[in-house]
Amino acid sequence: MNVDRHFGRALYATMVLGFTACGVPGIPRPPSLNLPKPVTDLRAVREGDRVYLAWTAPAETTDNLPVRHVPFGTVLCRSLGAMRPGCAGGVMPAMPDQPPSAQRKSQQTFVDTVPLSLLGSDPNAQIFYAVSVLNQNGRDAGISNVVSVPAIAALPAPADFRARVTAKGVVLEWSEVPHGADTSELRHLYRVYRREEGSKANTVVGETPPDTTQLVDHSFEWEKTYLYRATVVTQIHVEGKPESQFEGDDTPAVKVLAHDVFPPAVPSDLQAVFSGVGQQAFVELIWAPDTDPDLAGYNIYRREEASEPTKINAELQKAPAFRDTNVVSGHRYFYSVSAVDVRGNESARSAEANESVP
Repeated sequence: MNVDRHFGRALYATMVLGFTACGVPGIPRPPSLNLPKPVTDLRAVREGDRVYLAWTAPAETTDNLPVRHVPFGTVLCRSLGAMRPGCAGGVMPAMPDQPPSAQRKSQQTFVDTVPLSLLGSDPNAQIFYAVSVLNQNGRDAGISNVVSVPAIAALPAPADFRARVTAKGVVLEWSEVPHGADTSELRHLYRVYRREEGSKANTVVGETPPDTTQLVDHSFEWEKTYLYRATVVTQIHVEGKPESQFEGDDTPAVKVLAHDVFPPAVPSDLQAVFSGVGQQAFVELIWAPDTDPDLAGYNIYRREEASEPTKINAELQKAPAFRDTNVVSGHRYFYSVSAVDVRGNESARSAEANESVP
């Protein structure tokens, strides 16, 4: 969900949900406090000035009873610095109401838009998050696990992002994003994603240094439609800590139909050699193999003096060799070869090679 709100440093929001404590037959037990168990799997991912938070809603209370029906709230805590006990802090506007417990999804999400005033240039700075789940009396059993994201200002998305289809691949280009010199602690790179139209799966096409503004995608498939986007990645290397990184905003997606109208390379080094003394006469042709990955085969053309070339193979020749047995003594033949890909695109014909039949 996308929520664009600006909040204070250590804040909270309450959303109304529900739970019911069921009685357990048998030995009498003290009344349940109806305290949902603390969240243990809070996750945070930063993109631009937004932090995407997700966690699993507690299914049980601290008394190991199901959480049902009775309204309770979730407090989201944010702190620029170490998280203080009890999620102490100011007030944040309420989260949107959630559906009743029976329909409520176990996975909860929230998008926090971080005020620019909290973002700077210190690689060591972190923004910490936690959640606590309240019962109907506003009490909790403690905060969740604490997670953090870098408090570095993100660079904007590359401008003028564009794509063009060439014989060698989809060429992706953009304008350089102004930024300060990279240091041992703070570095940047461009990352380009590709998604096939109709799919939700994103593939990283590649990454380039901050002074490079072009990337060629060689891993696509012809005759498919793709959506490309690019972003700037900020990498943080602080001594004694694991490397961290986050992405900035994405460029608008660029739609590309990878339609193949590009023929294979023209075959080269064609040679023609007569053979047949004491046996059936023929002209043997050989040439350098074409290395295009979508090569389907070759066509062979022949002509005589003052005539136009005619294709003499009935089917595409798979190997870079051909034996012409339909020759007549006393004639000189001129041969050329073309390459054809799997979509029927045919190259120009090679330089001719000629041979006489005695």
